[in-house]
Amino acid sequence: MLKRGWLTGGVFLLLVGLTFALLPRVYSNSSLLFTMMTFVVLAQGLNLLYGFTGYLPFGYVGFFGAGAYGTSLLVLHTQLPVLLCVAGGALLAMLVAIVLGPLLRLSGAYFSIANLAASQILFYVVANPHLSGITGGPYGLSIEKVFDPQGSYLTMLALMLLVIAVATYFRVSRFGMALHAMRQDPVSASMAGVNVVRKRLLVWLASAAVAGLAGGIYAWNLSVFYPDAVFSLQISVFAIVFALFGGVGTVIGPVVGAIVLYTFYNSIGINAPQYFELFYGALIVLLVLFLPNGISSLLSRWGLRVF
Repeated sequence: MLKRGWLTGGVFLLLVGLTFALLPRVYSNSSLLFTMMTFVVLAQGLNLLYGFTGYLPFGYVGFFGAGAYGTSLLVLHTQLPVLLCVAGGALLAMLVAIVLGPLLRLSGAYFSIANLAASQILFYVVANPHLSGITGGPYGLSIEKVFDPQGSYLTMLALMLLVIAVATYFRVSRFGMALHAMRQDPVSASMAGVNVVRKRLLVWLASAAVAGLAGGIYAWNLSVFYPDAVFSLQISVFAIVFALFGGVGTVIGPVVGAIVLYTFYNSIGINAPQYFELFYGALIVLLVLFLPNGISSLLSRWGLRVF
C-alpha cells in the first residue's frame, strides 16, 4: 500500500515537473506559468495544514508576505546569494509562525479569524510610513539588482515539486496517518500515544515555510512590489478556493484545483473582466453547496481512487 502510494506520487511528480519545465518552450507567457506555480505551491502548502490537521488559516498570506519582505531586506542589506536570502525569508515566516503559535490553542472559526487578524497586523506594520526607511512603507521595495525571471522560474518549479513530495509523505507515511487521526479525534489520538501538540506545531511551521519560500521567490521574480500586493487577502482566498476545489487531504487535488481554476480565472479576467467577481463568487457558492470536499470527492463517487 505504501509502495503504491510512493509510486503514484513519484509518477505525478514527474508529470508535473516535465509539464512546467517544457511549457515555456511552447507557451511564451512564462509570467502566467510562474504565477500558476506560485498558487500551486500556496494551495498545497495550505493543504498541508488544513487538509491534514483541520486548521484553516484565512491569513495564510501573512507568511507569504513575510517571506517576500524577509528575502528583499536580505538582498538589500547583505551580500548573500539570492537563494540564501530566499531561505532567510522562509526563516522569517517560520519565526512569525512561532510567535503566532498560541493561536493553535484555538479551533474552527476562532483560529481562522485570529489568523486573519494577525496577517492584517503584519500588513499594517510593514506598510507603516514611519518604517519607510526599513520596509519601504507604502512605497514598497525594489530588488532589481537580482532580477532573474528564468532563475526564479526554475526555483519556483523546484519548490513546487518539493511541496508535492512533502504532501505525498504526509499522505502515505505513518506521520501522515497520525495527522489524520489527530484531525478526526485529537483526544483519542493523544491517548493512543500521538504527540498532538508537537505534530501540530511541526505542520504549522512547515506550512509557514512553504508560504515564506513562495513569497521570497515571488519577490525575486517581481523585483518591485508593494505591501498591498504581497499581503493581499485575495492570495489567501485563492489558495483556499484552489485547495478546496481540488480536494484537501489529497496530493493531486490542490495541484489540479490551482491549475484549472487559475486558468479559468485568467481567461475571465482577460475576456470578460467586468464579470470576474460575479463568476468568482458564483463558483465559491456552487463549490460549497455541491462539492464541499472538492473534485476528489466527485471522482471517488465514480469509483476512482484519488491520491
